[in-house]
Amino acid sequence: MKLLYRRRVAGKLAAVLAAISLVAACGSDNNNSSGSSTTAPESSTSTVAVDEPEEVEEVTIGGRLIVGLEAETNNWSPALGSLNTFVARTFFDPIAIRGGDGEIYPYLAEDIQANEDLSEWTVTLREGVKFHDGTDLDANAIKANFDNYLAADGARSAGDASQVKELRVDDELTYTYVLEEGNAAFVDLLTGRMGYPFSNEACEEWGESCGDHPVGTGPFVFESWSRDAELKVVKNEDYWRVDENGIQLPYLDEVIFRPIPDEDTRFQAVRSGDIQVGVTLRQTVVRQAMAAEESGEINNLVTIGNNGGAAIMNTMRPPVDDLRVRQALAYAIDQASLVAVLGGEGITPNQTQFFSPDSPWFSQAVADVFPDNDPDKARELLDDYMNDPERSDGKAAGEPVTIDFACPPDPTLIQLSQGFQAFWGDVGIVTNVSQVDQAIHITNAVGSADQNPPFLGNYMVNCWRLGDEADPYTTLRGQYGNPATEPANVTNYFTPTLHENMEKLGTSSDFASRYEAVEAMMMEFAEEVPQLWLGGTANAMFSTKKVHNLDGWTIPGNIRGAGMVAAYTFLTETWLEK
Repeated sequence: MKLLYRRRVAGKLAAVLAAISLVAACGSDNNNSSGSSTTAPESSTSTVAVDEPEEVEEVTIGGRLIVGLEAETNNWSPALGSLNTFVARTFFDPIAIRGGDGEIYPYLAEDIQANEDLSEWTVTLREGVKFHDGTDLDANAIKANFDNYLAADGARSAGDASQVKELRVDDELTYTYVLEEGNAAFVDLLTGRMGYPFSNEACEEWGESCGDHPVGTGPFVFESWSRDAELKVVKNEDYWRVDENGIQLPYLDEVIFRPIPDEDTRFQAVRSGDIQVGVTLRQTVVRQAMAAEESGEINNLVTIGNNGGAAIMNTMRPPVDDLRVRQALAYAIDQASLVAVLGGEGITPNQTQFFSPDSPWFSQAVADVFPDNDPDKARELLDDYMNDPERSDGKAAGEPVTIDFACPPDPTLIQLSQGFQAFWGDVGIVTNVSQVDQAIHITNAVGSADQNPPFLGNYMVNCWRLGDEADPYTTLRGQYGNPATEPANVTNYFTPTLHENMEKLGTSSDFASRYEAVEAMMMEFAEEVPQLWLGGTANAMFSTKKVHNLDGWTIPGNIRGAGMVAAYTFLTETWLEK
């Protein structure tokens, strides 16, 4: 191992998160109708720079980091996989990335420009970047990624890709997304699966197993994957980035990711030093990690953003296709009690919409109409449904409503399932509870293209998590797009008014107009209940004391990154104490 010196990146994570909520993505209130641009800075003085150094810190180059994950991923193809961003960002670099100020900056791109009506987004790539197999990252590679994989029928990215009429190659390093219509938040998509370039040659070689052998441009090179055991990546010796002192990135030699589904086992593995980093979105473990940090036993990062716990309802599946039943399920539960079951009491607030009270998109009017616990109201709605001779579940009038509720087999989630069962039982609902492994749970919610109707899903009510820090249009467009073509619409909820407000949100760059559209959609969700919110989700990333700089990653130009958000980070500048 080699010792070097690096300036400490200072700053409070809480401040970063507050900034993140001010999502820009060309959708900030500073935007205007003259188009948008996202350009890589020439120097740190032209953009948001990292804080002034507080002290000199010794950095160790080398070492192996072992990370415990919540669950396995089914596929690492950006087109097909349920990508774990934490893992994906070791072997994939994004075209653009969110900074600590909430703005989006070019990453693999040198420059990103939108035309006046936001219907064309032109990207200029950095020169000299190569995929791990030695092939060039250029405009033709991006076009082949898009045409052959991301926009292909059945791809998980197909919904987002459908808004692109054409990906036009302008020159060797420049290309343009020509959209069907203007999208103020389109650049947001380039921070995720739509913006993770991968080697076309590698995919052609591996064929249908391309997603088992990811080849990107990232700081680490994929080496091996034993499903449900471990995934190993090793340092990309030819990575295109250096740190602010000219030192080649990344610092670590290798990273191993191990799915450890049991929350307590994962936490104890870090405490014992068997692994160095663990993540959790489980509130009981967040609380344990906070206590262990307080005692000086471990390091711990905690964030609370827009993500929240919920139950999603398949609105094409009787009896939850009926509004009376969905509303009854909402009125029957007590949110605070179920948040306490999850261990979030005193940590996470009740949630009523896709945005936390700290978000500029939050609406108090929506919070005021979100269904409160009212068992009598729930019984009244159920009676009306049960005695309807044309009730959607086909049962005889007077028969009780039966709900199938599924959740992964985590002990806390089993208790949560039992909590739902108890509340719904109190108003006369029969609830069949089942535990389903995480990957199957997701697949059941998404469904498949060969279902009738397509992507109907194989579930009735699932426990779920919803919401993120992206622009509202990016967050909502897929989840509430046309369910026949949009796999991400797991609730299958789709109405003309929702579509109208989505169009308004996507094509306007005026914050007031966009906020009005978002509030109208949140109000519709509160009344129609395609999902039933519980509480905000606190995320924790805990580590041994020898792990440093998990959240201090930067963007080229010495711009501070978004830190740890939603239990993932960027390991490019993480290092291990010798």
